[in-house]
Amino acid sequence: MLYIKYKPFLIRTYSESNVPKILNGNYISAEIRNEMKVMLAARRSPLMPYHYNKPRLPSIPPTLAVVLCSDDPASRVYVKKKVEACVEVGINSFVLQPFENGIKNWSDPREHLIKTIDCLNSDINVHGILIQLPLPKELNVSNYEIFDRIDPLKDVDVFNPVNTGLLLQGRPRFIPCTPHGIQELLTRSGVKIDGKKVAIINRSDVVGKPLKALLIQDKEEANATVTICHDRTPPQLLQDVCQSADIIVVAVGKPNFITPNMVNKTTVLVDVGINRVDGKIVGDVRSDVYDIVAAYSPVPGGVGPMTVTMLLHNTMEAQKLQYHISQSPNTVHGGVNAGLF
Repeated sequence: MLYIKYKPFLIRTYSESNVPKILNGNYISAEIRNEMKVMLAARRSPLMPYHYNKPRLPSIPPTLAVVLCSDDPASRVYVKKKVEACVEVGINSFVLQPFENGIKNWSDPREHLIKTIDCLNSDINVHGILIQLPLPKELNVSNYEIFDRIDPLKDVDVFNPVNTGLLLQGRPRFIPCTPHGIQELLTRSGVKIDGKKVAIINRSDVVGKPLKALLIQDKEEANATVTICHDRTPPQLLQDVCQSADIIVVAVGKPNFITPNMVNKTTVLVDVGINRVDGKIVGDVRSDVYDIVAAYSPVPGGVGPMTVTMLLHNTMEAQKLQYHISQSPNTVHGGVNAGLF
């Protein structure tokens, strides 16, 4: 958990006995961002504790580069929120639009995007790289080809296979933003994960797969027994899995997907879904489910702000990792333990 890493400045105790009904992502996100502000301010302070056998942390703010390849309105909104969050905590950021004048003006847009990523990889003043999805179809390139191109040390969205592999092994360099946000939301709300049965209704690279990898680790804030469900899971089996689960995480993109017959009074429900219905943003949970369950995350105001906050955290970690590697000539480039306290 983040507060463990920040213990020189802030120590908290969270109890399962006072879990709130609503898992407030806005509140917890603000709490974590305040801790980040303290950490960044401490890096700039001449009074920052010095470890004789380790170099100081960099005093300059970390920098996040966001690559926006499309004119999709939703993507622009998401990018704007990320940039605003960076400003809030004191992280530098800039938005790069390699196809601002239109993809059709480029004879080989795929090659142009790859060269753009290569330039960011080699720029020592850029610590984190984020490719805003979805990519335009006109690019004729797979997401995986782009993820593979990003320097693993700058892969703050955690899609590069090197970083996803490290997560599976239980020694992550960075933790994927949405799964990490869910873990922090639960733990800081007092929800115990250790020993619990968790049902994840999603098998994507963004939520389901990395969240399972995160929650099965042999760690205090994990140690869960996890079941993955998906669109090919038979309805009755899905219902049985959900009814027996202590925690349900749903991310299917279908309004009213979770119904009362899938939950019970002890269920903790994490809604990752984002849907637009009659001009309003709603999740994947039917509204009458909220009165039944023990606790739930709202949409909006639940997982969404937590995801953005974990992106900021990864950007800070990326700068720290790159800085320590630059100060340690004997460190193998990309070493997972390089620069960690």
